[in-house]
Amino acid sequence: MTQDEIIEMARQAGIGWGEGIGGMTDFLEAFAKLIATKEREACAKICEDLELPFVADAIHARKNK
Repeated sequence: MTQDEIIEMARQAGIGWGEGIGGMTDFLEAFAKLIATKEREACAKICEDLELPFVADAIHARKNK
């Protein structure tokens, strides 16, 4: 991931530095989920490119956990 992608995900997660601890906790949770999704999809794409669809399918299935 690039720095710009990380910053954009922070915005998507609703970065709110002035919202106190509760707001920051919500932001960090949302941000972590966005990063995990992005990384999971990158890993699945590599597996698809290597013609390992069963591995890619297993990676995609983790989004529900």
